Amino acid sequence: MSTSQGDHPAEASVRSGIVVGVDGSDQSVCALLWAAQEAERRRSPLYVVTAYTVPVFAASSMDAGYATVDDSVIREGARAVLDEAVAHLSGRGLEVIPRIETGDAAGVLLDLSAEADLVVVGSRGRGGFVGRLLGSVSSALPAHAKSPTVIVPLSCAPRFGQPQLVGRSKGEPGPPASGIERVVVVGVDGSEQARRASLAAAEEAVSRGIPLRVICSIPPFNGSLAWVPAPLDREALHADITVQLEAGRNWLQSHFPGLEITVEQLDGPPAEVLINASRTAELLVVGTRGRGGFTGMLMGSTSQGVLHHAKGPVMVVPDSEDPRLLDRSSFGPMIPPVG
Repeated sequence: MSTSQGDHPAEASVRSGIVVGVDGSDQSVCALLWAAQEAERRRSPLYVVTAYTVPVFAASSMDAGYATVDDSVIREGARAVLDEAVAHLSGRGLEVIPRIETGDAAGVLLDLSAEADLVVVGSRGRGGFVGRLLGSVSSALPAHAKSPTVIVPLSCAPRFGQPQLVGRSKGEPGPPASGIERVVVVGVDGSEQARRASLAAAEEAVSRGIPLRVICSIPPFNGSLAWVPAPLDREALHADITVQLEAGRNWLQSHFPGLEITVEQLDGPPAEVLINASRTAELLVVGTRGRGGFTGMLMGSTSQGVLHHAKGPVMVVPDSEDPRLLDRSSFGPMIPPVG
């Protein structure tokens, strides 16, 4: 493992690579291990980043003004967190670049996402990276990052041979590596954001040499299905979505001819379907938002439930221009735009 020590300002860009945020929690250790595994697979540099702010408080004297504390103690604490994180990577053939940043953690990671290939963080869990480091803006990173973001829950620890991490936090362990199905799963709902997520998921599946499973959830028939022509029974709805899913599969296949792609419809609330899929999938992929299904509530109540309760890594794909989206309509029907 090669390690480059340095304290770089948040404004400094990173060259192409993976950025992982750490704060010393078990959750961030789990994210670190996933990011290291991914960096090895991609042969990419790994930026291990921690961020801190210097508290400012009003002076208690009669004199106007503010007082700040000496940041040396806080910085030494951050350095200890970073050194401990790097120690977890001992013996790996990685280029590891530790960074201490000053400033709001979410802002730091958002800035770094502009040049990164991927940003990785732990899930909120019981006070992990997102809870302690990102705090009240925990949704800012996946919602606004320029690169894909992967949220790794603590329950993933058995996948890396670290079940004790889950035990220390009294969480629910996920299956060990031997119980993980070699498949990338993407949730779709007919939106353009979901199609972007499908393309990213296909790229992930190809790079791993594993199949892609495209899942569409059919939630209980209520107002969330306002796009469905009425009257329409459940059987007709399934038939209609089957046609659209097959058209989408053919479109994806045209861009990834060697990839094994399956499509599936599942009944149930989108969050529950996604969480169940995350238990054994190697990777779950979603978009930033959509029309009310998988990605429709992302950064809303459904997505927060998925990101906080998923049992496996979840990749959130940001909006971006992609010329491959332009030929989707030529492969068959799509859910019509809303409004």
